[in-house]
Amino acid sequence: MDYYLENTKVFKALGDPKRAMIVDMLSCGELCACNILEKFEMSQSTLSHHMKILCECGIVKAREEGKWTYYSLDDDTISKTKQFFCAITSAKENCICKENSNCCKGCNENE
Repeated sequence: MDYYLENTKVFKALGDPKRAMIVDMLSCGELCACNILEKFEMSQSTLSHHMKILCECGIVKAREEGKWTYYSLDDDTISKTKQFFCAITSAKENCICKENSNCCKGCNENE
C-alpha cells in the first residue's frame, strides 16, 4: 500500500486543473512565479498555495533568487511517475489481482 500512497501524490496534486496547467507551463522550462501568476486570475497567496502542493508532492522544485522564486519540474519525480503509471496500466505476472486468485474458483465452471 505504501508504494501506491507514495506514487499517487502527484496525481492528487494534478487533480486541480490550474495545477495541471502550471505543470504544463513548466514543461517548457523554469519560470519565475511572476510569469506563472500573469497567466492566471488569482492572488499571489493562491499561487503560493498551488506551488506548495506541487512542490510537496515532488513534481516541482523551487529555488529562490533574491526576492523571486523560480520553479521547474523535477525530472526524477516525472520519471518515477511515468514508470508508476506504466506499471499500473500494464498486465504483469505479479499483479495484485492474482494475489487471491482462489476466491472465485469454480465461478466459470458452467461456461
